Amino acid sequence: MTQNTPLSSRLPLPSEDVTLRVRSAAQLRARGVSAAQTSAQCLPGGPWQQILPGVYLLHPGPPTGRERLHGALLYAGRPPVSARRAPARLAEPGYGPGEEDAYGEAMVTGVAALALYGFAAVGPLGALHRIDVLVPRTRRLRSARFVEVLRTAVMPRAVRVGEVPVAPVERALADAVAATAEAADVRRLLNEAVREGHCEPAAVVRELSEAELLGRPAVVGAVDALLAEGRAAAEARLYAMVREHGLPDPVWNVELRLPGGPRLGAVDAYWPDHAVAVELDARAPRYGVPARRRQAEEDPQWAAYAAKREQLERLGVTVVHLTPRKLREAADQQATVVRTALMAAADREPAAYVMVLPR
Repeated sequence: MTQNTPLSSRLPLPSEDVTLRVRSAAQLRARGVSAAQTSAQCLPGGPWQQILPGVYLLHPGPPTGRERLHGALLYAGRPPVSARRAPARLAEPGYGPGEEDAYGEAMVTGVAALALYGFAAVGPLGALHRIDVLVPRTRRLRSARFVEVLRTAVMPRAVRVGEVPVAPVERALADAVAATAEAADVRRLLNEAVREGHCEPAAVVRELSEAELLGRPAVVGAVDALLAEGRAAAEARLYAMVREHGLPDPVWNVELRLPGGPRLGAVDAYWPDHAVAVELDARAPRYGVPARRRQAEEDPQWAAYAAKREQLERLGVTVVHLTPRKLREAADQQATVVRTALMAAADREPAAYVMVLPR
């Protein structure tokens, strides 16, 4: 396309595709629209408007929530000045750089990401006044208008919600919590994340710890409620697994002990006729200890789990260890594990007699 081509034939036409209604300066240049021509289109009463530095809305009305989201990613994903002189790669004739190139490493995080994940506690995307975008720490980029730029030393792997790159739920939660002052709002966000199965409590608490948010007054009580909610959700999934996969009914939440002897510990489900126990690993993460030390030190909670399991198995009780994540993501597989343990009971030596007490 030459400079003699009429401007009207160079301009992107109105489209139902939000990525074509919001364009960066680089994408317009690739279409053959100069900076001067773009500025002329954005004059008062003109058909376009500039909604962010270097980002343009190709219609005169207010931007929709999706248009603001796409514009935020175009703004945060634009390459450094030194890289903008390189020729643009065309994804399709006339439309400039591919959208992944246009976004770079940028991804949506915080409350806007939770809205994309469907969190009821944050409301619809179009009602949000701010969009948080995560970029590498090395980027020199300022927050602008409705875009808040957050930098990080280690970028997480983005999750695609539709065509939008979004931070993982636990990272988006941590960034949302960092901008939330009210304890009730923090609690609603964390509880919905676990109750609706978006993620596990351990992953959330780990992310909050890495962000150094656990000492905030608004977070302390919310984390305790989160762990309780996570435990309740895992127990509900365990009940559902037993019922939906036709397993025999166990006794629930009981304490085992030797007759006249010491207590052997509590289990979440127990089949006395088969001497099979199920134990949920819903341990609270050691969030007071920095990540590197957590990896280096022995976990006392895990040591207690292991000691109890060894003692029960010496007495002939088979212990099936399940995690909330396994129950959420692979209930069929976990039901098969429990059924196999029950069926194998007939081939084992009889277990020692243990008493079953209410927990």
